[in-house]
Amino acid sequence: MKVVLAAIHPSPSPQSVPLANAFLKAYLATDEELASRVEVELCDFYVADPAEACAAEILSHDPDAVGFSLYLWNLDASARLADALRRERPGLVIFAGGPQATADPPGTLAGGGYDFLILGEGEVPFLEMAARLCAGESPRGGAGTAWLEGDQLESRSQRPVAIIDTVPSPFLSGAIDPARHGGLLWQLSRGCDFACEYCFDYKGTKGVRRFSLERIDAELDFLVRGNVPQVFVLDSTFNIDPKRAKTILRMIRKRAPHIHFHFEVRSEFVDREMARLFAGITCSLQIGLQSADPVVLKGIRRHFDPDDFCKRVSMLNESGAVFGFDLIYGLPGDSLAGFRRSIDFAIALYPNHLDIFPLAVLPGTPLAGRAGKAGLAHLAGPPYTVTATPSFPARDMARAARIASACDIFYSRGRAVAWFNGVVAPLALTPSEFLDAFGEWLEREGGAPREEALSDEAIWSLQRAFLRHAFTGKRARLLPAALDLVDYHYHYAAALLAPAPELPTDRSLASMNMLDQRLHLSPSARLARFSYEIADLLEAGDVDLREICACFSPCKSWAVIYPRGGEVFTESLMESYFLLLEGLDGKNRAGDVASRLGLSGEEAAEFLEFAAAEGVVTIKP
Repeated sequence: MKVVLAAIHPSPSPQSVPLANAFLKAYLATDEELASRVEVELCDFYVADPAEACAAEILSHDPDAVGFSLYLWNLDASARLADALRRERPGLVIFAGGPQATADPPGTLAGGGYDFLILGEGEVPFLEMAARLCAGESPRGGAGTAWLEGDQLESRSQRPVAIIDTVPSPFLSGAIDPARHGGLLWQLSRGCDFACEYCFDYKGTKGVRRFSLERIDAELDFLVRGNVPQVFVLDSTFNIDPKRAKTILRMIRKRAPHIHFHFEVRSEFVDREMARLFAGITCSLQIGLQSADPVVLKGIRRHFDPDDFCKRVSMLNESGAVFGFDLIYGLPGDSLAGFRRSIDFAIALYPNHLDIFPLAVLPGTPLAGRAGKAGLAHLAGPPYTVTATPSFPARDMARAARIASACDIFYSRGRAVAWFNGVVAPLALTPSEFLDAFGEWLEREGGAPREEALSDEAIWSLQRAFLRHAFTGKRARLLPAALDLVDYHYHYAAALLAPAPELPTDRSLASMNMLDQRLHLSPSARLARFSYEIADLLEAGDVDLREICACFSPCKSWAVIYPRGGEVFTESLMESYFLLLEGLDGKNRAGDVASRLGLSGEEAAEFLEFAAAEGVVTIKP
């Protein structure tokens, strides 16, 4: 018998990994007799893929049953694919599981064309389903399944795995090949100890069950051996057990400092030691702030102490850890003014980025159960987003959406954290007012573009253009310093993300006449012109435009910004050296370029040897 497990991902990305299906495949292997009779095939698709093409690929495996992992983003795509399969193979067993199936069995069965659903953890029900099918029995009625008898929902109690470590690792069992993906999803525990009303992470098994540190240690070795570049840790709250979290962070620091990890954490469990451990590895943290109003958060079963939050986040800032916040607009009791205050509160804490979303009233959540009473108007189908509330009318929701988009473009994608507060302050605007003005300006300039459609360079150009628009009148004298800061951090970020070139050896440099070489600027190096001496701006510390302009006089400067040894260096240059680097095209001799600039051969050769040793220039083969 053959079972195809289909995963439909939002789009190609390092997170497009069929982890849930891989867990099911790995668990089936624990029953040797059943595993000898059942073959499990994993198929991956994307939301935009045509249903007919996906169906053809699945049917090419000649399956007896097909299962879908259902999430908010793929409900419609999965239903279309199930319908296409049903048309081609009417007798095919089609089932589904995952968070959406567990949260809303009636709605999923009514609209998806599935024979039955698996509720909660899927391993035990999937094993029983496979055994029933092999025996020629109906898969309905097994533990953790739900189905329709006419219009009546029938279900059996969920049956989670009794001892979580008995679920084989999808990595160590070979169910997932790391070479196929640009990253991996990593599950260190299951469950959630919190019960936020808008979320169903806590549904199913109560509390958190954790995989053993021995297993995590072995999986970490797998990630290192597989040269996995980045890992997304799926735990709802990675640091809820601070001692365990610190142990895992030390394991990562020792053996996988080169892998980029993404964690979801809560601020109240951060202390100075944990902040230093996060800063000691390559990682980014996502903190669910959601709102800065304690009353609004209390209404959805979340506790929030603003002073404690600020104290904990300051520890992350002091350590140098990279973190961002989630914000939700449209929460019950919130308003546009309250949302603006939440943005202002968040940006004052210097997050690396903000992820801002409208509230989604997800079926099966406590919030969905009281949405009508609370006056929450929302979409009836995915993504179930709120369109209006008594305190957040539709026009204000649209305004909040514009501010969120402006923040995505200007602040988050624009990598503005280092300079945003200092540049905005002289304009006498709050961060939310500034972002609102930027969004309005984008609309006037030809329509607000989608953030994902913009290149980093295009966003940089928009930042510069809007600052020119904003710094007028008496504030115009501050504009050159503001643009210098924007330009420097744009080039710094580009250099940080660029792969550093291979450096020549001292011996090869010593045997080389640099003036005879056809050199060119390394792709990773960035040349930049500034209105102020860039070294002065960098040494000034915290950005204060008024103080910068009071302390320093405009003085043109030139610099090369480049990566080396995992760091980014900024070298202030004489204009002649800058022009020399700018003129290297890989076609003409470096000596000829230097001669046209009036540089002596000895001076040019010495500088170019330094530039080659640093990886600023490379030799055209």
